Amino acid sequence: MTHWLILTATLPTSPSGLRVRIWRKLKSSHCATLREGVYILPASATTAPSFWEMDEAIRSAGAESHLLEVQARDAAQESGFRALFDRHDLYAEFAQTLKEARKAFKSASEADVRKALRTQEVQLQAIQSADFFPGKAAESAVSGLQTLRQETERLLSPGEPASVTAPIALLDIHEYQGRTWATRARPWVDRLATAWLVQRFVDQAPTFLWLVNAKKCPKTALGFDFDGAAFTHVGERVTFEVVAASFGLHTDPALARLGELVHFIDAGGIAVDEAPGLEMLVRGLHAQHADDDALLAAALALFDTLYAAFRSAP
Repeated sequence: MTHWLILTATLPTSPSGLRVRIWRKLKSSHCATLREGVYILPASATTAPSFWEMDEAIRSAGAESHLLEVQARDAAQESGFRALFDRHDLYAEFAQTLKEARKAFKSASEADVRKALRTQEVQLQAIQSADFFPGKAAESAVSGLQTLRQETERLLSPGEPASVTAPIALLDIHEYQGRTWATRARPWVDRLATAWLVQRFVDQAPTFLWLVNAKKCPKTALGFDFDGAAFTHVGERVTFEVVAASFGLHTDPALARLGELVHFIDAGGIAVDEAPGLEMLVRGLHAQHADDDALLAAALALFDTLYAAFRSAP
């Protein structure tokens, strides 16, 4: 049985500031209303502390408030309480926006596509924050957004690799010095970050080759981030994470954090706060540098800064 918080509040009509403040907190808590002045929320909800804050604020203002923690008396009441938090309508609306976005992407600019995709991600996160009992509708929404992201990357970055299932072997870094590393031209975040990782932590004297056609990668080159490459997506890991794991670098907390950031931008998943900013900066670098060697040279400083920030973060 779920533990429930029930807040009963009798607010004075004056001053109005208290009523407005409590109304806003109630709305942001994603609680349900049992009747006027009586609100319910799962005790395990991430917003549950706001109920305690509201109870204290109301009583401190001299108004009447009671906060109770209860369990439903039987399965029927439990089902009734949970039904108050059914988010199927929100997920249905989200599914419709995905369909509309998929149609719009075909004729939109890259900037508009990425902005719209980010809007979809924020919308889903908002629904998830209010969904205290996620089920199949939530799984379907996550899957739908992931599919749209993959379709978008294929549209914007032809040749985006399909993930393979294979163990990631630990490699001897000494055998990977002075090598030629090849990837698809006009590298986006995963390829740029991987090139940075190679240059800063793997190969002390690398040469990078930018392929217009990945199928024509020289046999002597180490390919990355395309189908059939030496380093590509494995399981749920993007290329940056695979290269880091291949050379035992994933144990560095700052590189692991950077890997989460690159992963989210490239493949979706758990949102990372810095993602919109990094995407915007890389887009700016693309606009400034038509030559991929110059693009990487400029990106090195960007990823150096991110890495330093993650290392200094508590």
